[in-house]
Amino acid sequence: MKALEGVRILDFTHVQSGPTCTQLLGWFGADVIKVERPGVGDATRGQLRDIPDVDSLYFTMLNHNKRSITLNTKSDKGKEILTKLVKSCDVLVENFAPGALDRMGFGWDQVHKLNPRMIYASVKGFGPGPYEDCKVYENVAQCTGGAASTTGFLDGPPTVTGAQIGDSGTGLHLALGIVTALFHREKSGEGQRVLASMQDGVLNLCRVKLRDQQRLEHGPLREYSQFGQGIPFGDATPRAGNDSGGGQPGWIVKCKGWETDPNAYVYFITQAAVWGNICDLIGKPEWKEDPAYAKPEARLDKIPQIFDTIEDWTKTKTKLEVMEACNPLNIPCGPILSMKELAEEPSLRETGTIVEVDHPERGKYLTVGNPVKLSASPSDVTRSPLLGEHTNEILSQVLGLSEEEIQETWSSGALGDMPEQAAAE
Repeated sequence: MKALEGVRILDFTHVQSGPTCTQLLGWFGADVIKVERPGVGDATRGQLRDIPDVDSLYFTMLNHNKRSITLNTKSDKGKEILTKLVKSCDVLVENFAPGALDRMGFGWDQVHKLNPRMIYASVKGFGPGPYEDCKVYENVAQCTGGAASTTGFLDGPPTVTGAQIGDSGTGLHLALGIVTALFHREKSGEGQRVLASMQDGVLNLCRVKLRDQQRLEHGPLREYSQFGQGIPFGDATPRAGNDSGGGQPGWIVKCKGWETDPNAYVYFITQAAVWGNICDLIGKPEWKEDPAYAKPEARLDKIPQIFDTIEDWTKTKTKLEVMEACNPLNIPCGPILSMKELAEEPSLRETGTIVEVDHPERGKYLTVGNPVKLSASPSDVTRSPLLGEHTNEILSQVLGLSEEEIQETWSSGALGDMPEQAAAE
């Protein structure tokens, strides 16, 4: 069976952080019911469209393995349906602006009374404190969580990363909180609140920089390349360019073809344990015995020059040839892979990390599959739902409404205009 089979999620999420969480739960087999506004739905359905009048890739790639119901939660009938859904589900997930569900009458206290076993999970920008009522987006989270101040080069401005560590990163944290709360419920019988703030999530992913902040109080950070260049440290963890951050000097160096290929680079780490292999590989065997290079401490003031020499060697080979030469010698390195290269990599297709999905309106497209593999619990990727596609199905199968009651609900306007696929059922 799938790991979360039998768990039902009431999905009140939109954009990225919340949908990342509920999609992951859906991949593991949870029944995810996405509640959307009639006629509008998740805002990302229409954002960054590449094909007119079709759900965007932004939406489809974050809402696989879900069912969609349209519901006007401001109407009396809509509130009645939502109340029944709350009583029928195990988890409610939301990433609305602070206080939005409370104003709807479905805050934690109200939901807990309706269903004491309900796990009530929220993504917020900040945890309790002076900024808890502020809205947060991806790059704001990266800035307020410490990532931006420590990213980029020393002589440049703070930089955000292309990885969505604020939105998707927090969604992953929330998913862990939910399954932990579900496990706790098995013992206690009670639901509880789960909160994942985006600032907290980013800071958790930046823990090594908080480590360095405390180390800085006791002297310069010797593994940072600025130390060897005699550049003084300030009172906060600095931007470190491409320094590895793990105590082993590393840098991104050019490979053959770099003049025309923006990704003809490789990340190369001069790990102390394989220093002799590095020296032989790059044509500097004398460095193995030279007191100026033989020991890690002696090399600290020469890191830039050492990587210049390494780069002279890597520029004679493609990034994959560098990797093929280094791996047998246990030298840590990694090619800079573009999104195009990743999309076309056969091994990622075979493992289900990259998946091709067929959508009834947009056709076939690529998406990222479940990054977590379980040996005894299968995980598949099914297409995202059309707006309101499963409304009748959910009313009938989940809430047990009769055909007459379903038609009455449609007539009340609580579900919006009946979509074609619902009318045909």
